[in-house]
Amino acid sequence: MSIPAPTSHTGPGRRTVLGLSLVVGGALAAGAAPAAARPGTGGGHHQPRLETVATFDGAMPTGVTVSRSGRIFVNFPRWGDDVPFSVAEIRGGKAVAYPDRAVNRPDTSRPERHFLGVQSVVVDAAERLWVVDTGRVEWADAPHGGPKLVAIDLATDRVVRTILLPRSVAGPRSFINDVRFDLSRGYAYLTDATPDGPNGLIVVHLASGTSWRCLDDAPSTRPVPGFVPVVEGRPLTNSPDATTPATPVNIGADGIALSPDGEWLYYCPLSSRRLYAVRTRDLVRARSDRGASAVPVRDLGAKGMSDGLETDRAGRVYGGDLENNAIVRRELDGTYRTLIRDERLVWPDTLSVGYDRHLYVVANQLNRQAAYNGGVDLRVKPYALYRFPIGSGPARR
Repeated sequence: MSIPAPTSHTGPGRRTVLGLSLVVGGALAAGAAPAAARPGTGGGHHQPRLETVATFDGAMPTGVTVSRSGRIFVNFPRWGDDVPFSVAEIRGGKAVAYPDRAVNRPDTSRPERHFLGVQSVVVDAAERLWVVDTGRVEWADAPHGGPKLVAIDLATDRVVRTILLPRSVAGPRSFINDVRFDLSRGYAYLTDATPDGPNGLIVVHLASGTSWRCLDDAPSTRPVPGFVPVVEGRPLTNSPDATTPATPVNIGADGIALSPDGEWLYYCPLSSRRLYAVRTRDLVRARSDRGASAVPVRDLGAKGMSDGLETDRAGRVYGGDLENNAIVRRELDGTYRTLIRDERLVWPDTLSVGYDRHLYVVANQLNRQAAYNGGVDLRVKPYALYRFPIGSGPARR
């Protein structure tokens, strides 16, 4: 899930409801880089039906994740919208503060105990909801103790683990973006998408909580210089007001996904159309290697401009195609195919594979924010969460 340019404004406790209506409750191919999917095509296959799961009339969502039992969790970053809570569960047609309102209060005096700027939520194989907190509220520097991973046991709805990222791993201008877990090996992997740099990957040893950075400002984690995509027929640039010259949106390593066997980590800068992969064993070895930026990287070719990434149990990789209101998939033979294209998919952000064998996707109109449109907010509520069948379940380990 991506981040906008900063603008010039720059048991449980009582639960609060945010405006929402519920409608319905591998292997890497060897050889050369694959060809990119043709925008707007389904590769000769019947396009699946895009189904509305929920709509949001309040703050703009970015993340979504679905548990084994079908519980749906979402998050709302604090980028300037009125955000009464940053993490929510959809219950009875409403978004309810999760696990309670108290932990969702952005209290910077006790940053390790509160959600400040949540960017992503992910359910792991042990049925824990992990919250990725950047520690940044409306682009202010993150306080010490702000950047963190927080685990909530879904059986008890209580926080059971907090892993703080040290300043050497996630500094005040870092922007940890998304995460994937390999409980079999005991590691978590994150992206740092900050526009301020450095961009890179973060590895967390779950047993000890120790973390380290890899591939800082490597070509594969950095935005493509001068990258200007066209989204909804308009060049996407930083243009916070009518008088400031437009500049490229420089957002690095953003989307992330893990292969079902845990051998490969996939990632992509937002300001790029390419997909990359690294062996997780190389990232783990980099813990004691000062030359961590030299981790071997495989370029998997052009997939289109994507925000979130996801894998399914079969080992296929999914990503948005932001310039074409579409979702693409990297097949096991290394080719790309557009699965679905729909005008409702305005900025398909986070992707999550459910146990119901559907792919869930948040369409949040991020490109219509004022920061990209001369200071004019072009977003039209409601925002939406969709799903469509893919014939496979999640690749959680």
